[in-house]
Amino acid sequence: MSLEQKVMEDLKNAMRAKDEAALRTLRAIKAAILIEKTSEGASENISEATETKMLQKLAKQRRDSLEIFEKQNREDLAKKEREELAIIEKFLPQQMGAEEVKKELQAIIAQVGATSPADMGKVMGVATKQLAGKADGKLISETVKQLLSQNA
Repeated sequence: MSLEQKVMEDLKNAMRAKDEAALRTLRAIKAAILIEKTSEGASENISEATETKMLQKLAKQRRDSLEIFEKQNREDLAKKEREELAIIEKFLPQQMGAEEVKKELQAIIAQVGATSPADMGKVMGVATKQLAGKADGKLISETVKQLLSQNA
């Protein structure tokens, strides 16, 4: 079952249950799918990798907004972002933990032969491809910086 079919099924269930948070979030996902389908050069069917990337983008937007709202003590808005983030994450593949990411990155650093923070670009290029959809880019970047600064 494609992401679009899952979203439509969940949307129907949310309408029946009158779940406002789910409706709001599922409509946002549906809109993102439609935008992706109608974008220039896109085919009628979206690849799973594109779906994952799109969902990660939506989740990142929610995390960024949540961080801002928490800094501004806007709990009412932060609550909405948390609800939406939880629903979006149901559709994303299981994310790797910090320790798992660190182990993977240590292997990548050894593989590319990186020894100093100057080699961060080489490591990030390989890491973002290998860990795409499995880990947050911010976590990957921070961990690479930490590991390379230890090696220097």
